[in-house]
Amino acid sequence: MAKEHILVVDDEEDILELVRYNLIKEGYRVTTVASGEEALRSARAAQPDIVLLDLMLPGVDGLEVCRQLKRETKTQHVPIIMLSAKGEEADIVTGLEMGAADYITKPFSPRVLIARLRAVLRRRTAETVPESAPLTIHEIIIHPGRHEVLVQDQPVDLTVTEFRLLHMLARRPGWVFTRSQIVSGVHGDDYPVSDRSVDVQVVGLRKKLGPCGEYIETVRGVGYRFKE
Repeated sequence: MAKEHILVVDDEEDILELVRYNLIKEGYRVTTVASGEEALRSARAAQPDIVLLDLMLPGVDGLEVCRQLKRETKTQHVPIIMLSAKGEEADIVTGLEMGAADYITKPFSPRVLIARLRAVLRRRTAETVPESAPLTIHEIIIHPGRHEVLVQDQPVDLTVTEFRLLHMLARRPGWVFTRSQIVSGVHGDDYPVSDRSVDVQVVGLRKKLGPCGEYIETVRGVGYRFKE
């Protein structure tokens, strides 16, 4: 049984109860709060293993909660999954760029919530693997030290940019990266590349990966992720 501590933040009582019930049923320890102020106090005091955070909160909203938690040393390592009503793409992008691990749109099914939560917890564990270590995912093998990629045991010739893009996405399968995060991760901060150029690079990378190109998924209005 799982023993991770989950902090759930939402001002809708029925959602809090639904999420709390399903998480407890899966064996998680759960704390629920209904405001941003309470979320900050609880996270600072208990340092949960993950936070499920609604964006639309009274007083201190979800984006500000995320900003503060990611700024503080005690809580910056805690993964945050944002909960959002449909159509708030700008807020979702902002939250992801602040460091949120994922987002789930409302209404959501408890099964999807549990699956996404488990995926984030798995990724947190996987991040202890050195960035230089060889990576195998699906039918793709990535050797960072050799700058080599094998797809279905066949070598694929990638540019430096394409290699970095693939490695960035594949190291965190399921993790959504915004286009600006991809630019920073591949080229460094303040690199003069447009969002459109990221789309062009993804198209080219998919083409070179052949059938495995479908593992790079477009998240409409946000960015890209590598299929788990």
